[in-house]
Amino acid sequence: MHHKIPVTKAFLPPKEEYDKLLSDIWETGWLTNNGKYLVTLEKKLEEYLGVKHCILVSNGTIAIQLALKSFNITKEVITTPYSYVATTNALLWENCKPVFVDIDQNSFSIDTKLIESAITKDTEAILATHCYGLPGELERIEQIAKRYKLKVIYDAAHAFGVQYRGESILNYGDLSTLSFHATKLFHTVEGGAIICHDDELAEKIKLIRSFGHIGDDYFGLGINGKNSEFHAAMGHAVLPYVDKIIERRKYIYSLYRKSLDSLNQFDFSIIESLTYNYSYFPFVAASEEQLLALIDNLNKKDIFPRRYFYPSLNNLPHNVGESCPKSEAISRKTICLPLFYELREDEVSKVIMNIIDFFK
Repeated sequence: MHHKIPVTKAFLPPKEEYDKLLSDIWETGWLTNNGKYLVTLEKKLEEYLGVKHCILVSNGTIAIQLALKSFNITKEVITTPYSYVATTNALLWENCKPVFVDIDQNSFSIDTKLIESAITKDTEAILATHCYGLPGELERIEQIAKRYKLKVIYDAAHAFGVQYRGESILNYGDLSTLSFHATKLFHTVEGGAIICHDDELAEKIKLIRSFGHIGDDYFGLGINGKNSEFHAAMGHAVLPYVDKIIERRKYIYSLYRKSLDSLNQFDFSIIESLTYNYSYFPFVAASEEQLLALIDNLNKKDIFPRRYFYPSLNNLPHNVGESCPKSEAISRKTICLPLFYELREDEVSKVIMNIIDFFK
């Protein structure tokens, strides 16, 4: 039986560290509904990330839904076709109309030069993704939003710990959303958060996260977006390792770059003013045909990269939208290579050697 190398693998802290927290939960019998582990994890994350309000929720998708709801957004939202399906699904689920704007192929993020021509009288917000944790043109997005009085929500699912110009990338926009899914570099098994800079808005989001009421007092419509003590305890156990996890990812990432830069069709340039988290290593082939042959070749050697992000979201079967040629082209020929904390150096070498052999 050959040893399989998956694209990612969840980081698990030492079991006894998690067990210790569980014993305490058993003692108190408080399992969910704003328990102490959840509340203290929010505080710890605010401190670690350098943000004002970190509101923990049950996953990264409901984080986007709550963000939209908190601004009563119901019409058109300008968004990116190059992201995970959750970005578009959250909009559709909230009965908003996604308006896709093509990407800039150097950053994989929304092309700000195309945003203004997509704005109509029904446009209410911009929902942009920090794809692979890389920011697009943040200042330009803020300028456009100001000029047209639009809300800016960033899907920052990939951007935990990323800093731009010395401060958290999460401090841009009106709200940012995070995913703490098991595959992310910081995780709570399932989970997510909304990052907010405004006290009043933070209170509103906490209310709608919990059915819209405190005790017997109802303040409006709400949903169940809460997370449990068990998930929060995992966050407490993982957080002390985050810097180590990023360090390890950076090392693996640098090995890939050194060996594969000349073959990768994407110039993965991390701008000077960015402190990156090395959450992904995208590899762009010359064509879809070449990409599929490469995947097939690697799978035969028990290496399992994954296509990110396919299809381009404007081509989803349940929501065919505007044509976005760059996003469509990139999505057809991009994979992410295996990258996770426990990935060994000999496994990285095996991935590199097989890719180099394929291109010979």
